[in-house]
Amino acid sequence: MQGVLTGFAVIAVVIAVGYLIGRRGYLGDNGREVLTKLAFHVASPALLFTTLAGADLSVVFSSRLVVTALSTAAMAGVFIAVGAVRGWGVGRTTIGALCSSYVNSGNLGIPIAVYVLGDASLVAPVLLFQLLLLTPVALTVLDLAARDGKDPLWLRLLTPLRNPIAVGSLAGVAVSATGLHIPSAVMDPVTLIGNMSVPAVLLAFGISLCGSTMPGRGPDRQLVLLSVALKSVGQPVAAWALAVGVFGLRGHQLLDVVVTSALPAAQNLYTYASSYRVGERLARDSILVSTVLAVPVLVVVAALLG
Repeated sequence: MQGVLTGFAVIAVVIAVGYLIGRRGYLGDNGREVLTKLAFHVASPALLFTTLAGADLSVVFSSRLVVTALSTAAMAGVFIAVGAVRGWGVGRTTIGALCSSYVNSGNLGIPIAVYVLGDASLVAPVLLFQLLLLTPVALTVLDLAARDGKDPLWLRLLTPLRNPIAVGSLAGVAVSATGLHIPSAVMDPVTLIGNMSVPAVLLAFGISLCGSTMPGRGPDRQLVLLSVALKSVGQPVAAWALAVGVFGLRGHQLLDVVVTSALPAAQNLYTYASSYRVGERLARDSILVSTVLAVPVLVVVAALLG
């Protein structure tokens, strides 16, 4: 219980500060856009590089990660299928699929892993899976959709290498895989820049709430409701069913995968939506509602399986 409340309290305070900044106009009319660009193009790539450069890539392969990967794919697949049938478009469908399956494994997952699961490293496989696979694939799709097939084939194949988030992740993986030692004179300033990522994302998210209507209204209402239902209910239920019925997980291992899958949609998804100017309201509302719902969901999960 303490871990759930602590993690959410930290996020809520920073978002509230962002909301206050927006209300007071301290950063001017373009404050949110500047913070979003800072996070997407500079701070987040630096954070991903430092995180992955020091990561143990061997932790990626485990039955618990397979459960998480399958439940993630299932929720994203459901949203994509509905989006294709309803004609929601590639960009909005991609953002909605991410909001349905991409968990907040960083700034919220780590404290919850510490206080609820007792081990911060338990969230590392999910973090790496999302950074190494989900993010590059999703951002490549968004890149290609934004360019609308206007680029030549050879340039489209290089799309991941033109995305700062993907470049930061791949560079970090390369350093970890090769065991290359980065001098502290180089790593320390990169780490310092990367530390701006989470606050910048949360502050931009808070600013975006200024003057906004209640979530779940407007043209994206159906998309928001579907993504929140899949993220808050569908994903933890799917993870539980796979863990018990297919992989035979019990005890702490079962608790680990269900708690991880019950985490809300990650705030950095709003940064992606804003950067590509697609599905911004969908991302904002889905993140906000799934974050609020995650509190009772995680409490129930911890009570039933803890």
